[in-house]
Order: sequence, then C-alpha cells, then structure tokens
Amino acid sequence: MKKLLVIAGSGSYPECLIGEARRAGVEHIAVLAIRGMAARRIAKLADETFWAGVGEGERYQTWIAAGGFTHGIMAGQINPLALFRTKFDSTTREWLRELPVKNAHTIFGKVASLLIENNIRVLPASSFMDDFLPGIGVLTERAPDQREQADIAFGHSIATKICGLDIGQTLVVKDGVVLAVEAFEGTNKAILRGGSLGGKGAVVVKVALDGHDMRFDIPVVGGKTISFLKKAGISVLAFQAGRLIMLDKDEVIQKANKLRIAIAGFDSGLPHAPTRPEGF
Repeated sequence: MKKLLVIAGSGSYPECLIGEARRAGVEHIAVLAIRGMAARRIAKLADETFWAGVGEGERYQTWIAAGGFTHGIMAGQINPLALFRTKFDSTTREWLRELPVKNAHTIFGKVASLLIENNIRVLPASSFMDDFLPGIGVLTERAPDQREQADIAFGHSIATKICGLDIGQTLVVKDGVVLAVEAFEGTNKAILRGGSLGGKGAVVVKVALDGHDMRFDIPVVGGKTISFLKKAGISVLAFQAGRLIMLDKDEVIQKANKLRIAIAGFDSGLPHAPTRPEGF
C-alpha cells in the first residue's frame, strides 16, 4: 500500500481511520477533504490534503488521476441535502445524470468507479477499524428488558427489509409498532421523529443488509448520537455485532449509562465487517 487516499466527509470517522491506518503501518496518506464537511484539523494528520467542494468533480477527478494512489477509502458523512443545495460543475452534473436512482449506494458507487478507473483499489470503510466494531453483548450498565428485547428482534426483521430497499439503515420501534424509518433526512432526524410519535421508551435498531457493500455507507454511531437519543426519549440502541462503527466509545457508554440508555450488539448471523486489507 504505497499511497492511501482517504475521501473525508464530516465527523471524527476520517480522523480515527487515518490514525488506525498509521498504526497499521501505512506510510503515505493523502486526503481528499470535502469542503464544508471535513474538519480543518484533518490536514495536520495527512501527508497531503486536497480541498474540494462536493460539486467540483472536474477538480478532484484531475487531482486523483495525477496522484498515483494505490488504495482508497471513503469515510465520514456527506450531507445528502448537498444534492439540492450545491452548485455542480459540468462533470458532476454529467455523473448525476447517469444515475436514474440517487441514494448512498449509487452516488458513492459512482465515486468508487472513478477510483477504480484510476487503478485504485477501493477498501471497505471498516478497514483498520478493528477497535471500533463492537461485538455481541450489552455495552452499558443497563440491559434491554423483555419488552425492549422483543422490539429489537421485531425491529431487526423490519429494518433489514427496509435497508434492502435502499431507503435507510435505522428504524425506531416501540411495542411492536414501527414509529420511524430513516429516509433522506438521515439517522438523527429519524430518531427525533420516532421519539416524537412514540414518546419515551422507543428502541432504535441500526442494520446493514446481507451483502451490504462495506466500501461505503457502513452504519456509524458516536457521542452525538446519544444526544439525539436523549432528546427523543429512546431507551435502547441496538445494532448488528461487528457491523457498525462506534466512534468515541468511552463517551458513548458513559453518556448512555448516565441516561439509563441500554446499548447492545446482537448476533445477526451475518459476517463481520472486514478490517484487514491484504498485507496487513
């Protein structure tokens, strides 16, 4: 792995990934930082940084083609509203015209194809993130009670079907009633919507479907997630073991314990997200 390219969106995910890649022995890391989303401090962690707006496809296509990168990873959130609030250059408009359906998989899939065209091997977003993929079991002091466990099982069965339709990865459920399904507004607003409908005690389930392309759009939670769970009155956050990135783990668990929110990973019967690229 001579030169690793990280396409960085918002949040702490890109920074964590760069740190873990360094510890694994990656020597040269370049960052394509999405302006207005990636944190400015990320430039201090990279060997080279190129800033570009999400709609400046021609600029970053030219930079990528000249970079000599061997591997690439996409990490961090790209605000989906950028599709409607961004000024796109002619190259990006052409890319979007080629996509009759626009969702995370098709849009990031287009980015992946751009990297592949430049002989860049696209790695799973979970690469190097071994310590950020919690397994089976309860992480908090409080475990889900019997009613909440039933909602987790029900929520998982429904959420995998919804995820398979490329709508979203998050479901809010209470007493066997689906309160909210993540759509274009994103996870946090879906949580608030579900909480406003069901009141206190709802359960949030996050999933990735069987065959999910782990090169992008892997489920992620962090310290900010707990703040939204609190606002919505959510009592449980459940996820598929080994298939979700948990950032700021100590902060997440500490906050959840204080709020008496249970966090648990369950066995979905699906494979663990890959973390070790060939040669590491």
